[in-house]
Parts: sequence; C-alpha cells; structure tokens
Amino acid sequence: MTYIDTSVALAHLLAEDRCPPTDLWEGRLVASRLIEYEIWTRLHAYKLGESHGEAAHGIIERIALVELAPPVVERALDEFPCPVRTLDALHLATFYFLWHQGQPIKLASYDHRMVDAARAMGMPVLDMQAS
Repeated sequence: MTYIDTSVALAHLLAEDRCPPTDLWEGRLVASRLIEYEIWTRLHAYKLGESHGEAAHGIIERIALVELAPPVVERALDEFPCPVRTLDALHLATFYFLWHQGQPIKLASYDHRMVDAARAMGMPVLDMQAS
C-alpha cells in the first residue's frame, strides 16, 4: 500500500516534468481526505477545474481516503523531528496512524520536508527521485 501525497497526484494530473512511476497507479493507494481539497484548490487557482476536473475525479476515486479522526489530529499536534507545514503535519499524522496500526505502507511524495520528516520518524519512503 502506498500513501500518496498531493505533490505526486498533482505531478501526474498536471503532467509536470517529474512523473510518478506508472506502476504506482496499479497498487493500492491511500491518503488523507486533505488530498481532495488540495487538488481542487490548486486546479481552481490555475483555472483548470473545467479542463482537468474529470481527471481529478478519476485520481481521487482511485485513492482510499482517510478521514481526520481524533488520533490523527492528536498526532499532528505533537512535535515532528524536523519542521513541517500544517497540512504536511496532517498528512504525516495520517501516514503515521496507518503505519503504527501495522499497515504495510510506504510514502510517495516529492515534498522534501515531508520525506525528511517521515524518514526521521523511521517510516518507509518510496524513492521518487528515480521517477
């Protein structure tokens, strides 16, 4: 199972230079419900809702969304081993919750701060540099 960060979903959706490996989309994907809001906020900011909306729905439907349950929010309030932004803290707390529950999961992210924090917490990270 792969925890997919918004940076990876947007790279795929917006056909950025960095492109997630094709086999990433064949596996089981999971993310915080935040990913839905982040994707749509970015599309609307770039006025791409109409042109990319169908593809965005397709990506979001492909991902099992995890709600911001109290244990996730509580973990996000705790200190992280390195500085993280607010939404990244919520993503990391969601990832941590799943990992701590014994789920075989890895993080897929292009966000270096998020990757650094996950590694510092001992959580598994996919090597996205090769993609």
